[in-house]
Amino acid sequence: MSLIRQIGLLLFGALLLAFAGSLAVNVGATRDTLQTQLRLKNSDNATTLALALSQQKGDPELMALLMAAQFDTDYYQRIVFTAADGQPGFSRVAPGGNLKAPRWFVDLFPVESTPGVAQVSDGWRALGAVEVVSQVAYAYDELWRGSLRSAAALAVIGVLAALVGLLVVIRIQRALEQTVEQARSLERGEYVTLAEPGAPELRRLTRAMNSMVARLRSVFEGQAAQVETLRRQANCDVLTGVSNRTHFMGQLGAALHREDGNAQGGLVLLRLIDLAGLNRELGHDTTDRLLGTIAQALQNYQQRVPGCFAGRLNGADFALCLPAGGVATETAQALTDALRALLPSFGASVALATSAVEVAHNMPLAELMAAADQALARAESHGPFAVETGTVSGSLLSGLGEGAWRQRLYDALGDQRLMLGSFPVVASSGALVHLECPLRVQVEAGGAFEVAARWLPLALRARLTSTVDERAVDLALRAIAEDGQPRCVNLAPASLADSAFAGRLHTMLSEAPRAARSLWLEVPEVAAIDQFELVRELGRQLRPLGIRLGLEHAGERLGRIDRLFELGLDYVKLDAAVIHGVSDDTARAGFVRGIVTLLHSLSLQAMAEGVKEELDAQALWDLGIDAITGPWVAPVSRPN
Repeated sequence: MSLIRQIGLLLFGALLLAFAGSLAVNVGATRDTLQTQLRLKNSDNATTLALALSQQKGDPELMALLMAAQFDTDYYQRIVFTAADGQPGFSRVAPGGNLKAPRWFVDLFPVESTPGVAQVSDGWRALGAVEVVSQVAYAYDELWRGSLRSAAALAVIGVLAALVGLLVVIRIQRALEQTVEQARSLERGEYVTLAEPGAPELRRLTRAMNSMVARLRSVFEGQAAQVETLRRQANCDVLTGVSNRTHFMGQLGAALHREDGNAQGGLVLLRLIDLAGLNRELGHDTTDRLLGTIAQALQNYQQRVPGCFAGRLNGADFALCLPAGGVATETAQALTDALRALLPSFGASVALATSAVEVAHNMPLAELMAAADQALARAESHGPFAVETGTVSGSLLSGLGEGAWRQRLYDALGDQRLMLGSFPVVASSGALVHLECPLRVQVEAGGAFEVAARWLPLALRARLTSTVDERAVDLALRAIAEDGQPRCVNLAPASLADSAFAGRLHTMLSEAPRAARSLWLEVPEVAAIDQFELVRELGRQLRPLGIRLGLEHAGERLGRIDRLFELGLDYVKLDAAVIHGVSDDTARAGFVRGIVTLLHSLSLQAMAEGVKEELDAQALWDLGIDAITGPWVAPVSRPN
């Protein structure tokens, strides 16, 4: 039984006991008053009757006539006259009066009518004594009516007291529920503070809870700072601050093969010519500043262009990956021109070679790097600050043009030419956590079902992402209803900007409550940074329906998400670039362990995506990862 219910029952019992006790005391006091009144009345009536009898000069008939007349008024239960010699004279006894009070009440509260006795005399001659007993029926009826009035008054007072008590209990209950919800929030990894209530005891409790929340926030911030430090150690080049070779290649590989990646992109390589000679000529300090200047130029692109990332591949080589196609050569030339103006200030012999390659989705990484390296070698052979372009892949919009592709996308949505992929996410025990279900669209009627990298840019331009995501959720709910397997659907950040999107999803999930409890929804890490409030509102509306909400492609900026504990997440999936090569990279393993510790402290599940090697999978289990997905888990996963 809950504490509030116990308090309510205790309050009800106390009020009931007070009501019964007050009523009993009131009835008892009223009865005593009535008995005293009856005793005095009997005594007065006996005295009055004796005085009237004394005036009859001892005539028995007149005395009997007078007593009979008095008795016939029905106010007396008994009138008895006893002569002076002890012989009975007049005696009249009436049955009990017509009671209006219930019999049980009469039995419970008996009223005693004490007889009144007075002496009758004729002058100095004693005639006898008269005894008078009044009827008690009137007393019972009055006692009953008074008890009813008292009960009604006490009931009204009791109801008012109960209402006041109820308000107090509700106020206490609200404060306790807020405290309980605060504790549950801590259990879910959410750090919520409450306003201090008025009650001193609850105020002290809330103050203590708020203090604990503040300390936990401080611990989280410390953990986040530690994770950011580990990230820099594992992923960043110590000298320049851009990504090191391992991390950059992991990012590039993930971008090439991720289903919701970019259909086209670009890769720019830069090589500082004769780094060893520059070290001898300029000195290590000057050369380090020179390398930092090149890295800063690349970081400017990274900061200005979302999805762009840079890295240092080795001592002299740098790389810049572009999120859009058709601009690699232009970017390489602009970057080279900017550095041509800056680098000679370090020394006349400083020079660069630059190559540019257009990137297509799903292109083999080795083939891409080979094309870029060949172009870079040609540029280096052509002299300082030369730019060479590698093989250019076909464009998504080639042939038909953007307008035609957009119309095909509209037609595909209208004809329901959609299906879900199916990639298992498994725990260390091998148990299925859920099926990751990216949406595939048959852009060409009768053609192949294309991955998101082929049609998502068009959906973004046409502002169709919310419609596409709703179709994906609907397909997932239908599939869950058929086979009961949990499924995960990823939502585009652009969909969150639709103010009605979360409401429409709420309606859809409410209509399929059982399937909704097996649905997982996830948004990219970048959405938690750029659209924090929208992600949090999505969780507030949908998590009560049983869905699980998470982040995908996470890890690069996870430690820098402000108030991660307030997002209301259930899990986080680490990006393939973060976990790539974790089995043989101590720094990377330390970074992943730090992320796992951070997530588990927030009661979030930590998962890994894009796992390719068994050694990496085993290392991830050892680091505390809860579930993994990727080619190693499902080498050839295709939609049914």
